[in-house]
Amino acid sequence: MKLAIIGVTGLVGQEMLKVVEELDIPIKELIPIASEKSLGKIIPFKNKEYTVCSIEQALLQKPDIAIYSAGSSLSLKTAKLFAQAGTFVIDN
Repeated sequence: MKLAIIGVTGLVGQEMLKVVEELDIPIKELIPIASEKSLGKIIPFKNKEYTVCSIEQALLQKPDIAIYSAGSSLSLKTAKLFAQAGTFVIDN
């Protein structure tokens, strides 16, 4: 399963990442997404390193699930793009 976490560098996003790891959810690939100021940042997860990308870049990777922790205004603008691409969207 490919999992995208939108807002991964924020406090809630970091907690979501910890919970996913603690529950040992079978993630084949993590797609960390954050604001422009965090693009390129490295996120460690399950002994691998992932590079923070933009929503546009993440859409091209076709995640199975996208979890939002980035605020309602971003969710309203972009969640439908993931849903239209066949991604199951969860918004906190």
